[in-house]
Amino acid sequence: MRSILAVDDSPSMRKMVAFTLSGAGYHVVEAVDGLDALAKAQAQQIDLVLADQNMPNLDGIGLTRQLRELPRFKNTPILILTTESSDQMKQAGRAAGATGWLVKPFDPNRLIEVIQKVIR
Repeated sequence: MRSILAVDDSPSMRKMVAFTLSGAGYHVVEAVDGLDALAKAQAQQIDLVLADQNMPNLDGIGLTRQLRELPRFKNTPILILTTESSDQMKQAGRAAGATGWLVKPFDPNRLIEVIQKVIR
């Protein structure tokens, strides 16, 4: 079973994402912010990271940058799921190494579709 690290400081958003992903057959590891995600990503096998952008301690782009520095995460898909939709923010995400950018509120079917496309 593929593992997805779902990172969001909003408990209700984490639950919605976890419900959607586990319903599609994925194992979901939840993290409350970028620092929590970094620790959990290094402690277990993660096949994809789905991170919010605006979080305390370490935001989604900062998390992406730090994960990309770790050899195991060089090619792991990292998707940013956020309310941010500006081209400037998307470019910053790409520059940090994000695989894709999804805007909240998300369509559960579209989320699963995108994940299936990028997960290895």
